[in-house]
Amino acid sequence: MKTDPVTPADLVRSVIAVPPLARAADGSADFEQNRKIVGWMAEGGVSSFLYGGNANFYHLGLAEFPAVLDMMVEIAPADGWMIPAFGPDFGKALDQVRILRDYDFPTAMALPMSGPTKPAGVATGLRRIADAYGRPITAYVRAENYFAPRDMAALIADGVVCVVKYAVERADPGTDRYLSELVEAIGTERLVSGIGERPAIVHVLDFGVAAFTSGSVTIAPHMSTAILKALKSGDRQTAEALRERFLAFEDQRDAHSPIVVLHDAVQLARIAETGPIQPYLANLNPGQVAGVADAAKALYEENRRYLSDPAT
Repeated sequence: MKTDPVTPADLVRSVIAVPPLARAADGSADFEQNRKIVGWMAEGGVSSFLYGGNANFYHLGLAEFPAVLDMMVEIAPADGWMIPAFGPDFGKALDQVRILRDYDFPTAMALPMSGPTKPAGVATGLRRIADAYGRPITAYVRAENYFAPRDMAALIADGVVCVVKYAVERADPGTDRYLSELVEAIGTERLVSGIGERPAIVHVLDFGVAAFTSGSVTIAPHMSTAILKALKSGDRQTAEALRERFLAFEDQRDAHSPIVVLHDAVQLARIAETGPIQPYLANLNPGQVAGVADAAKALYEENRRYLSDPAT
């Protein structure tokens, strides 16, 4: 498992997968099913695994936190980069990074807080959390002006933040003043697109961000990896053709909850048994299952066809 400091080269060596967290019937983290998910993605060229929103770390309690971290270490491929998350509130984040100090993860991600915040307060909080952790952290932004670009530039310059995950959704990802300001302030080598395949092409090729994260890579790792390869070579046409195969599944995620749909879809596609999702979320209701199952199985089959013949 990767334990050395994070460099810009680490961000582009693989799609940064954001998988669900499989749970057993009793609600505990299921080592073997999570190992199966990671193994499937590793077969598709994935070596970076971020356990954050899709793993529902928002609702991960302090008592369970060490057991899940132990599991991440246990299931990591030999060359794997495992990135846990913490938070989202400041107090819980401080408690969790004190636990994280006992592990060798080179960074951990601060989940974005959707409650009361101010940009200056977020910057101060990230600095204090990194000081308590003793290592640089990964920042995650999902809302307009969550932090000021100039403040983030200072945090990166001071070694407080080593990666920024950008996930502010836009109707047109090519029109994004906040992202433009962030690029101008911090550059692109430590900035990654954080909303999956849909905006990744524009973010990487037009804004110049380093790479992208993906939840759907859990279903179709070979094709998602191929998108990253195409983007690295500047091949927009190939990247767009591959991305098109993800959109029906991404539409289901947008319609019913990105986290819940991905969690259940991994099971519906027969990749692994993901079990009950942690409250306050809930698994798909019966009326949603058929549409998600069709889209997940179709994406999985597209990946199988691509694997047997990349030209198809």
